[in-house]
Amino acid sequence: MDKELYLKYWAQRYKDDLTKDIMPFWLKHGLDTVNGGVYTCLNRDGSLMDSTKSVWFQGRFGFICAFAYNHIEQRQEWLDASRSCIDFIEKYCIDEDGRMFFEVKDDGTPLRKRRYLFSECFAIIAMAEYAIATKDARFVERANEIFQLVIRYAGTAGLLDSKYLPALESQGHSLTMILINTASRLRAACADDSFSCDNEHAIETALTARIDASIDALERYFVHPEYQAVLETVGPHGEFIDTCMGRTINPGHCIETAWFILEEAKHRQWDKHLTELGLTIFDWSWQWGWDEPYGGIINFRDCRNLPPQDYSQDMKFWWPQCEAIIASLYAYQATGDEKYLKRHQLISDWTYAHFPDHEHGEWYGYLHRDGSVAQPAKGNIFKGPFHVPRMMVKSHTLCQEILSISHQPINPINPISPIP
Repeated sequence: MDKELYLKYWAQRYKDDLTKDIMPFWLKHGLDTVNGGVYTCLNRDGSLMDSTKSVWFQGRFGFICAFAYNHIEQRQEWLDASRSCIDFIEKYCIDEDGRMFFEVKDDGTPLRKRRYLFSECFAIIAMAEYAIATKDARFVERANEIFQLVIRYAGTAGLLDSKYLPALESQGHSLTMILINTASRLRAACADDSFSCDNEHAIETALTARIDASIDALERYFVHPEYQAVLETVGPHGEFIDTCMGRTINPGHCIETAWFILEEAKHRQWDKHLTELGLTIFDWSWQWGWDEPYGGIINFRDCRNLPPQDYSQDMKFWWPQCEAIIASLYAYQATGDEKYLKRHQLISDWTYAHFPDHEHGEWYGYLHRDGSVAQPAKGNIFKGPFHVPRMMVKSHTLCQEILSISHQPINPINPISPIP
């Protein structure tokens, strides 16, 4: 493999697909020009199937538009779309207790509220990224207010309804891992030297401590070397729960966790422990997730190799493939080990052969195990403009960074890092 040509190809492919396919599809079909915000329940051709709005995606698309603006091109239409989503959140999506709804009508009328804190987390990263784009500290301060609410609810017994009754004490992987990324994106806004906000140093310090706490919890409770796996649900002190639920491995989530940790390792000049932890989780999760007979990352596995309970266990969803593409580039950047570039080639070739819709644009979300399309809609309450465009922005940036570093003096400790 000619690594330079390979990385140049993918850097350009990510940018072209983002700017000519993914973003135009959602700006044309998804934006609500009457009420603000974004629709995600779109059919294959982009036509609206359901006007219900996912509050997750108001934050997610708000983030993506600002993220693309900050890292790809400074297009005003992207920045305007980000602001539209953030304004819709502030106007319609926050309940009297400060918590956010999960679904609302097109005009913002509340429909549903869940116990999870993900709507809040995605609003935080949208506001943080928009602050970087506009140099407006008010959005950092607002994001930090919501972040403090999330931490209070997550850390105070009884504020959130338990998923299970007291007979089953447990904790889940999802919130622990998402707080790493949420804190990281907010910290990046606080650290931006082109503008300032109140108490930014203290906020940065607290956010780093929050990241440390999340990574420590992941390593202490969810990482189970006896199964070479990160488990989705464990007891309050990491106890193994020998049920279908307790044995579940979600390779996509675990691979996403791996690149969150590798990103943090990179932020700390490739901290050795974090780098090794991220690589270990990625390697384990790849072994559980990569479907050798058919290709692609499979949905669910049982850590004792019993039949998984989830009905979609052998399907291929869009987002785990995206996480594997990002993680493989981070792993290669961290180590210079060509096995990770070959892993990137494996997952990229399979993903791009099956998910893009070359007739109507964007990507399918749900495939059968063999890669055939299970249903052709481009979005719903859970799928929309987030994982695919985030992968493209991140992967374009990573390819460019690796290419630029390859022309600098080599660091013998880390083959992909330049000599400081």
